[in-house]
Amino acid sequence: MNAFPSDKNDALAIKKFAVIGAGAWGTALAITAARAGAEVTLWARDPALSAAINRDRINAQLLPGYDIPDAVSATSDMAEAVAGADAILLVVPSQAIRDIGERVHAVAAPGVPVVLASKGVERESGKLMTTVVAEAMPGRPIAVLSGPSFASEVAGGHPTAVTIASADAAENPQDGLATRLSLALAAPSFRPYISDDLIGVEVGGAVKNVIAIACGIASGSGFGANTWAALITRGLDEMKTLAQALGGRRETVTGLSGMGDLALTCSSEQSRNMSFGKALGERQRQEDLLSNRRSVVEGVVNAVSVTDLARKLGVEMPICEAVRSIVADGVEISEAIGRLMERPLKAEPAAMNITIPHGNEDDVEDYVSEMLP
Repeated sequence: MNAFPSDKNDALAIKKFAVIGAGAWGTALAITAARAGAEVTLWARDPALSAAINRDRINAQLLPGYDIPDAVSATSDMAEAVAGADAILLVVPSQAIRDIGERVHAVAAPGVPVVLASKGVERESGKLMTTVVAEAMPGRPIAVLSGPSFASEVAGGHPTAVTIASADAAENPQDGLATRLSLALAAPSFRPYISDDLIGVEVGGAVKNVIAIACGIASGSGFGANTWAALITRGLDEMKTLAQALGGRRETVTGLSGMGDLALTCSSEQSRNMSFGKALGERQRQEDLLSNRRSVVEGVVNAVSVTDLARKLGVEMPICEAVRSIVADGVEISEAIGRLMERPLKAEPAAMNITIPHGNEDDVEDYVSEMLP
């Protein structure tokens, strides 16, 4: 059990979590919180799933093979899920955050903090998830949890590091929300780092799913390490630029919630987004891929919502735009790659402000088409 260094802080300790969302990641976080000594109530939309978790002590549907501690109880009653909670973890698909947040807010005690463990930008409004939560759940302290963390490996006890951000983390380092949450969730295999940059942490989580689809498409198209390295490096730059335009810090995006999560998601087929992109690159039909999945491929929706937001801000995100053109606009992969490679030449660093037109788009597209399977 985690302990605070003073009686004052002990009174603020988070000892009971409500985890809203019994998918793979929600279940893994519930297991983690229980291992750290907390009591956990796990909310599942499907009553049959919550009953099966309580009976069998596993989530056979969405995270099979990992025992769920007795300190975790499951329910499909929202009021029961949040009763007595010291903190609420929202772990549902990003596009469901507003609806679920309103439902939670209606039954949760006033002032109980909310921890966002969902990654994305709201499609209709173009708002980050913290803004959505602030509107759907007014008056509640908000934190964001993000980082390189496959659910199965977290549940399996693999050493994992994440970032937890709250607005008061810097001004109140001893008993700010991020500190309290980190102490409540820290376990031998789970190490949270503390940040006060919610925007930077959020942007990293939202954009990395789109870049992962790009890396998957490249892999499925037969391209190798050169292409992957270029996508992940320039994708990181897109993340930094968007975060900075929204008021976040570029430094945050080089940490666990940005570079760390990007490297993880872009390098393994355990990632839903990377494996989806790879299947697209292998010329499988997008409609078939999405209809056959039980879990949400967040990058498909975020390819549109992220680029919509970037366009409003005047931020260039060419890799994300390329993914959007493929998954939302029906552009052929060869054409999307051709557009990327034909863009005017730029400088690193961007402060050099060099833009040089070159080449012929049709020639590039023909070349790419010849290389693809």
